[in-house]
Amino acid sequence: MALIIMIAIGVIPVGNFVLNPLERAYAPNPPITQPAGILVLGGAEDTAPAYTGSVAQVNEAGDRFIAAIQLARQFPDAAVLYTGGKAAATPVAADTFALGPNILRQLGLPQDRLIVEGRSRTTAENSVLSRAVAPKGQGPWILVTSAFHMPRAMGSFCAAGWSNLVPFPTDYRGGTVLDQIGWNLAENLADLNTGVKEWVGLLAYRVSDRTVAFFPRGCN
Repeated sequence: MALIIMIAIGVIPVGNFVLNPLERAYAPNPPITQPAGILVLGGAEDTAPAYTGSVAQVNEAGDRFIAAIQLARQFPDAAVLYTGGKAAATPVAADTFALGPNILRQLGLPQDRLIVEGRSRTTAENSVLSRAVAPKGQGPWILVTSAFHMPRAMGSFCAAGWSNLVPFPTDYRGGTVLDQIGWNLAENLADLNTGVKEWVGLLAYRVSDRTVAFFPRGCN
């Protein structure tokens, strides 16, 4: 039975069944008009290899940086707020984790447009701490994060008092099941793990009142 289950997971992209509802909660490439700023959630930088000589590297969520730069070029008057610090048991200094902002700078984002919130360790802290440093202005804020993470991110930011948010999902990992059938045990397990973890995160955030709903669709 265990062998049959392993073969089934290796052939069938079971992760899609848990990822697709998350990733399809918000439409890709939404219409945007004169945003005040662009919120980029951290987590796309690769911090593992210490021997790279501080060369910036991204992980599988690196599409967040591509989307951020694309939007920054499309809306040259919008501020870009990068929010995310080092995962640790206790908060760390804001200047000790600058890989994400450095990647944006290396991709051509001017320093005078970049705002860095580097103390947050979770999505809930992203929403609270970034609101404290975001400049006040007219227009919506574009929220950039992985598509599977967008429901929890929107719920957290809405619960923290943000309004007029435009979700801009990126880094899609699910897809059509029939088109992805084939042997890929490692990737299928990774997608299943990501999806299940995110559903558990939604439940935990709802129980702890860190989101406006179990499966939020917006701030209204």
